[in-house]
Amino acid sequence: MPRIAYFGPSGTFTEMALAKLESAAAFDGPVERIAAPSQGDALELIRAGEVDGAVVPIESSIEGSISATLDALAIGPRLQIVAEAELDVAFTIVARPGIELSEVNVIAAYPVAAAQVRMWLAHRLPRARLYTSASNAAAAEDVANGHADAAVSTTLAGQRLGLATLASGVADHDQATTRFVLVTRPCAAPPRTGADRTSLVILELANEPGSLMRAFAEFAARGVDLTRIESRPTRTGMGTYRFYLDCVGHIDDTAVAEALKALHRTAGRIRYLGSWPASSPSGSTPPPDEPAAAWLEDLKKGVADL
Repeated sequence: MPRIAYFGPSGTFTEMALAKLESAAAFDGPVERIAAPSQGDALELIRAGEVDGAVVPIESSIEGSISATLDALAIGPRLQIVAEAELDVAFTIVARPGIELSEVNVIAAYPVAAAQVRMWLAHRLPRARLYTSASNAAAAEDVANGHADAAVSTTLAGQRLGLATLASGVADHDQATTRFVLVTRPCAAPPRTGADRTSLVILELANEPGSLMRAFAEFAARGVDLTRIESRPTRTGMGTYRFYLDCVGHIDDTAVAEALKALHRTAGRIRYLGSWPASSPSGSTPPPDEPAAAWLEDLKKGVADL
């Protein structure tokens, strides 16, 4: 039985994403779920050989990329993304039985969750003090342990701890979605589907005019659609950054493969994070290689009229 870590404790949206991947047959059968206290800890369990994979959040439609996950993928031995799942995210306000919403003075929340319900809290609990929790499920545990009166959490976490529900479906924005990824040790990418996502990190880039533009041009020149471009500080000195890129396509698409090879030649250290089927495909697919390849073969054979 595969051992799969997830950003826990039990009751987080990440555990729900793991369950969704299980139901989508991302694994050969049932898995043993291993809760980890952070995204980085979940990924380190893979590197240590203690689990076969890990599910972690990577992007929120409201708050953008999850920086803790991006940093953990860039630092340490290379890991690889092989699948993803998306969840519609709305929160549940849970509290110890007997507490009314008007009595909440301290509310526990994971910072990403707090940002997604900021307006709701300002309107419904304007005087409540925010208590920072390690995850959505940990916020519910903080209530059970007496650190807060209520929590921005999940229904599953509240039920697990016997907490009461004060409000459900809480979200500042309709159709809020979070994307989660399944990460493993490096392996062959899942087969190309025609609706894929490829991700990489430029770990080092020459500090000279035009270096970033030249990196982007390797994709543009080949008709490869970049769907996410993000920088994160390396934490080694002021003004030094890593660049995270997502593009439409698969490493087995010729245009994507050629862009990766060109980037490797010109942009310094590159970390390939994987190619996998996208849950919600967007952007333009890479141009097919077959017509150009056939034309080139005809040239080599000396065909007259081209």
